[in-house]
Amino acid sequence: MDDKHLIRYLEVLLSEDVGLGDITAAITPNRRVSAEIVCKQDGYISGVHELKVLFKHHRIKAVAHVKDGSKVSCGQRIMSLYGWSRDILPVERTALNLLSRMSGVTTLTRSYVDELRKVSKTCKIAATRKTSPGLRYFEKKAVVLGGGVTHRFGLYDMILLKDNHMVLFDNDVRKALAAAADSKVKSRVEIEVTSSADAVLAADLGADMVMFDNMSPAEIREAIDEMRWRGLRKRVLLEVSGGVNMKTIRQYGRLGVDWISIGRITHSATAIDYSIEFL
Repeated sequence: MDDKHLIRYLEVLLSEDVGLGDITAAITPNRRVSAEIVCKQDGYISGVHELKVLFKHHRIKAVAHVKDGSKVSCGQRIMSLYGWSRDILPVERTALNLLSRMSGVTTLTRSYVDELRKVSKTCKIAATRKTSPGLRYFEKKAVVLGGGVTHRFGLYDMILLKDNHMVLFDNDVRKALAAAADSKVKSRVEIEVTSSADAVLAADLGADMVMFDNMSPAEIREAIDEMRWRGLRKRVLLEVSGGVNMKTIRQYGRLGVDWISIGRITHSATAIDYSIEFL
């Protein structure tokens, strides 16, 4: 997203807090101040660029001391701010909330990426659409800064035949993939399967991606072995989804799949705490 569109997006977020105006800042002395954003716990930071754009738009000079995606520690100075107090105060909470949320997603993603790299150098951690309403762009970006991939950004950029779609196709892989093939939409096609047989069939019928949904490592291994025996493995990307956590990720990473999608990196990430302190 370019900065012009980013400003519009950020202003929508800011309007939730400011509304018709900050009535507390309006009655306090308006002074030229220096301030610092300080990290209050260890983690990985993201949202630095977004804050610089937001502050600049509100006539606040912001000097970043860290880069997006870098490791930060408790007590570390993240950014220095210079401007009028009545410009900084209304923006403060929205800026910190966004920085905290994005950093939390980046930190959790990084923990999964680091654990996965112990058993695989090629498999990737992928985000899902389980994002906070209105924050998908920021959370998906935070995943990338943590070493993951975005997967679909939305319903418009990939055909992904999931469980409820499959019910409408009578759980028939042939019917579902035929409908996708007949579509005039030029898109990668992914299909969710719950059995080894359907996974192999989907690969044989030309699916671009096959998602193993809540399948055990043994079931997935069986499907991959069959694909390799039939010469299908190199033709398809394989994704694991459902039931993956920090305790099981190595088991799935050893299978030789391409992606492991984890909803919790966005829907359950714990925010990293920051504060703005006037000097």
